[in-house]
Amino acid sequence: MINYNGTLYSESDLQLSHANRAFKYGDGIFETIKIQHNKVVFWEDHYFRLMASMRMLRMKIPMEFTLEFLENEILKTAKHIDANFIRVRLNVFRKDGGLYTPLTNEVDYLLEAAEITSVPKQVYKVDLYKDFYNYSGLLSTVKTTNRMLNTLAGVFAKENDFDNCVLLNEHKNVVEVLNGNIFIIKDNVIKTPPVSDGCIKGIIRKKLIEIIQKHPDYTLEEVSISPFEIQKADEVFITNAIIGIQPVTNYRKKEFSVNVSTKLQNNLKLLQATA
Repeated sequence: MINYNGTLYSESDLQLSHANRAFKYGDGIFETIKIQHNKVVFWEDHYFRLMASMRMLRMKIPMEFTLEFLENEILKTAKHIDANFIRVRLNVFRKDGGLYTPLTNEVDYLLEAAEITSVPKQVYKVDLYKDFYNYSGLLSTVKTTNRMLNTLAGVFAKENDFDNCVLLNEHKNVVEVLNGNIFIIKDNVIKTPPVSDGCIKGIIRKKLIEIIQKHPDYTLEEVSISPFEIQKADEVFITNAIIGIQPVTNYRKKEFSVNVSTKLQNNLKLLQATA
């Protein structure tokens, strides 16, 4: 089922206008959310990121867009799916009309839900994507519906039999991967790119930083990362709201262990269960 502005439609019945601004201009944002045993995981964090993104993009936040209202809409959309783990995408886009300049800053929303069936891979290969850059700056930190760089990098990964690609910014520093944030481990230091380098303000990134900062055995650094540091790392892993943590096992000719990332995944699962 698809939830469009509060009304449920089947996929075949929903029709969006040719003037839809997310389609024509990428004038929209989205949140990818996990439901686990009928509970919206880290919903408050997703909600406040959504509100911050809407304000930044000068979208008018409807009065009904409360924490409770949107959570109920998410659960309403997913309740027809008989599964313990569900992936929900919440899309918010400016109402139809206008050219580059919109006729209004008011918004529509669309929710779609599907069962999560994929499992983390045991062998996970990544490489650099260098054809285009993910430019640093605040706009790159927002999950807009314009994801052409990610799409092209995904095509590159598929053509070359990689599971994912590392994206770089204009300074040729590591930013993130196709579908999440990236962390590298060397000795007892865990590094991840700062938001100022252009990475998405990931919800799991935020939670993991909190976990690592409280861990007595590791030091967390939000610093610019050179691609050369990936090859020197002991471990590399990526994060997003659906998989949690996905260890990287292969980068070019380098093979990584997964010991620390496995421990952190267990910590994250415990946090998800109790949040």
